[in-house]
Formats: sequence, C-alpha cells, structure tokens
Amino acid sequence: MDNNAKIAVLRRRLNSEEINALPLCHYGGEVRIIRSLADLGVARPDLASESVLGFDTETRPTFLKGQINAPSLIQLATGRAVYLIQLNFLSFSRPLAEILANPRQIKAGVAIRDDMKQLAALYSFEPVGLVDIGALARFHKLPTQGLRTLAANLFGRRISKGPRCSNWSLVELSRRQIAYAATDAWMGRLIFLRMRELGFIPGAAGEERRRSIDILAAQEVSGMPEL
Repeated sequence: MDNNAKIAVLRRRLNSEEINALPLCHYGGEVRIIRSLADLGVARPDLASESVLGFDTETRPTFLKGQINAPSLIQLATGRAVYLIQLNFLSFSRPLAEILANPRQIKAGVAIRDDMKQLAALYSFEPVGLVDIGALARFHKLPTQGLRTLAANLFGRRISKGPRCSNWSLVELSRRQIAYAATDAWMGRLIFLRMRELGFIPGAAGEERRRSIDILAAQEVSGMPEL
C-alpha cells in the first residue's frame, strides 16, 4: 500500500468500540527518573544526540474552581530511553529550559504549546522547535487528533488513560504512573516519526534510520503493569 492509500485509510474515524478492541500496550524500554542536576547531566548526552524528542508533562489534578497547579513532571523520550523529570526535586530553570529552547531539536507532542506556557510561567524562556502532532493532524484533515486516537489510527494500538488524573506530585510514583507517563512521551515521538514517513512533514530535519513501526515492535509491552 502506497502512502496515498495509507492516508486515505487514516481519514476514517475509529469509534470507541474499535479503539477499545485494539491491543493495549505501554513503553517497555529504559526509563530514568531525573531528580537532580547530576541526574540531568548523565541524561544530557542522550538527549543532545537526538533530532526528535517526544515531549509531555503531567500535572497534579485540582478539584477547586479557579485553582491551577504547576506541572509536576516533564517527560522526554529519545530513541533509547524516556526521562521523567520530577519538578518537585529539580525545579524548572535554565538547565531544563535550554533543552526545550534548542533550535536544532524537534520537540513533538499533543497540545505542546500549552505545556510550554505553563513551564514558562515557572522560568521565562522561549521554546523552539515545537511540533504539535494534534494540530498537524487537523491541518491534514485527519479525524483523530489526540494522542490515544492517533496511536490507534497510526499503529493499531491502544494506550491507557487510567493514571491521567492521579497525584503526580508524589515523591515515589507508582509503576503504573511511570508506565503511563513514559508511554505518552514515547508514543508522541513515534507518531511524529510515522507522520514524517507518510509525508505529512516534508523536509523535516534529521533522518530516522529505523522505521517507527519497527521501533514500536521492539519497545512495546502488552497491557499495563500491576500497581
């Protein structure tokens, strides 16, 4: 099937029953928890070597009208690992802002500009190299524009929504929280790579040697971990 035929298939909206029937998976590769500048220093060579980073944040939910919490977690995915940066330990400041302001790297995710605005409220910076894959899907008239619906449409996989409203400010995150957070950033990167392969992103910087579907197969784990 050529790319035009694949794109025609992607323009069909999957209903909730079809998505729920897909195999559930989560990221099964290396996850590193970042709590200090020393931890970030160990991660920096891998982060700096990538042309595309998957990006997401998690925020502790609030149940009071008008109250907005700051992000508790930043997730950054490379081809080798996912880094979970706990902002209660390592506050958002210049060392982290420099990664997100690097013009030579793409940061890919859904509603990514909203996340960046929340981070800029903690430390003023100008993010560069952002690709909102949901906005990209809207531009190309795809009916699915969220991370989970794009994962279903592009890869035939279902990813969990379960821990989304859990307490992300905990000192020790649960196994399910770690798997959920890592999966979101990992899948955002894979969706970007898949969209590039399909021609939705012509002339994007950098080349990925392994196909996104091959990366998915190598790094996914079925289901979700136990609590």
